[in-house]
Amino acid sequence: MPSESPVPQRVLKAFGAQGELERVPGSGAWRCGDLVLKPVADKARAVWLADVLGRLVVPDLRIARPVRTTDGRWLIGGWAASRYLPGQPEHRHDETMLAALKLAHATAGLPRPEFLARRQDPDAIADRVAWGEVDVPVDENRGGRWFEVLAVARRPVRLPDQVVPGDLFGAVLFDGPSPPGVVDFEPYFRPAEWGAAVAAVDAVAWGGAPPEFLRRWSHLPEWPQLILRAVLFRLAAHSLRPRATVSALDGLRVAAAAVSELL
Repeated sequence: MPSESPVPQRVLKAFGAQGELERVPGSGAWRCGDLVLKPVADKARAVWLADVLGRLVVPDLRIARPVRTTDGRWLIGGWAASRYLPGQPEHRHDETMLAALKLAHATAGLPRPEFLARRQDPDAIADRVAWGEVDVPVDENRGGRWFEVLAVARRPVRLPDQVVPGDLFGAVLFDGPSPPGVVDFEPYFRPAEWGAAVAAVDAVAWGGAPPEFLRRWSHLPEWPQLILRAVLFRLAAHSLRPRATVSALDGLRVAAAAVSELL
């Protein structure tokens, strides 16, 4: 291990990391042998996720299991660790959708995490805006036009809320014929199929899926309203993120147009 490391030496030692460090593309994480080390921004979320992923059993899914330090902690010095899962993000959208549904089934009995109510990041606020729980302006030039057009179509959703993975885009890895691997997920407390709806919107907006992809999953309960909430969520989040790109909004416009055809 290098003497000057982006991961502190005491962190590497605490997790028993062996080998050379290499950056995990597209993230702030680092691989060291069979471990992946990630900086932690929200300690409560990181501890909750480590506990859940450490005991979650999902048929036909690989899970990046969290690793404790030598003295039994999930976190040390602002870092967490998990086992390395081989694979890369791919545009295998149906499999990502199924992964979202399987994860939601596995997390159905979990209580609502306490830290969700304290979250004030753009995605957390955007989620509340999409569901009409808070009123935050959505910039007209950053997604607000489509938001206003679609928001009037919201109707009550009569499905129970539960812990659900709300952001799997890029967090599901594929390695040939092996089952999909889940390396992370952002928990929300919404209907089970909402996580799949977000994955579907992401597939059309940024993953190259055709707009018709949204219709393929219309057999899911209350699909039009859930897919509507999903695209409103992404539009609001884009407006709230200072560094959101024009190309990301272009993709969301395509997804928004596709959603409007389902309502």
